[in-house]
Amino acid sequence: MTTSSGDAAAAPRSAAAPRSGARLRTVRPDGTPVYWHPARPGAPPVQVTRIDVEADHPHLSPDHRHAHDFLVLVYIERGGGTVALGNHDTPLHDGDVHAIPPGQAIGSAALTDLHHCRAWSVAFTPDAVPSLASVSPLAWAHHPILALFALATPPAGASANVPVAERPRWAGWLTELGEELAEPGRLGARDAASALLTRILIGAARLAPSAPPPPDALVTRVFDEIEATFREPVSASDVARALGYTPGHLTTVVRERTGRTLLEWITERRMTEVRRMLRDTDLPLGVVAARTGLRDATYLVRRFKDRYGTTPDRWRRNERV
Repeated sequence: MTTSSGDAAAAPRSAAAPRSGARLRTVRPDGTPVYWHPARPGAPPVQVTRIDVEADHPHLSPDHRHAHDFLVLVYIERGGGTVALGNHDTPLHDGDVHAIPPGQAIGSAALTDLHHCRAWSVAFTPDAVPSLASVSPLAWAHHPILALFALATPPAGASANVPVAERPRWAGWLTELGEELAEPGRLGARDAASALLTRILIGAARLAPSAPPPPDALVTRVFDEIEATFREPVSASDVARALGYTPGHLTTVVRERTGRTLLEWITERRMTEVRRMLRDTDLPLGVVAARTGLRDATYLVRRFKDRYGTTPDRWRRNERV
């Protein structure tokens, strides 16, 4: 999941970085850039953006296709136009809520009347929610608070519509969340932002139109193997061989079914445990590395900084403010 200079150079010119400080992580073989959000000192891993398409993106092009390495919830305050989510063209209606899981490709499918659209985008990692902070990322998809995301199986996203009477409340939640995130040093801002994000996700989960589908049997086997071995120096090839598949085949299948590659899931599980250990213990970095399948403290620091834009020690201090 580390971005190389070659990856960055391969990004198409039309794939400008999304707003809110997202940075290029990698570029897929089909040319789709994948973005991530660097950590902000003292702030939870949440970004909220008010999007006025007419003002913010006056020159959108049909090939403006990209993906994120985090979850995104989009609330359409005023609809108009169509956007491509995965391989599907999705109309944007007043009050729509769209759950976009990590790895879901997004692009401008039809620009007719898109410039009239106004929306909110909430980009986050689940550990911004206290009830999810200690949960394995391999189990996030089945947590009730992320019910709408559980329906967003690639290549399709998941959508719901906020009743008219509740739309002012949604706008209020999002406005307040943006205000709290704008001043992370204010007393209680971090807790307030986490509480507001939780409330928004509960609202979205209650709008989920159906029960989540049963877990994919192969993905479940992959996740079980990762959970059992991620503390060891295993690779994607090791996991694939343990399950009787070639690495290339299993990586392709997992990406098609989850939006992420096998290596990305191993990395996600390890880095979630790294963050938990930094937050909850005083163990030195060498011990944290040894207990999360990473080679040593130096390698841990490099991978952590590549992923979060800060060092583990600085992240630990900020979490304890």
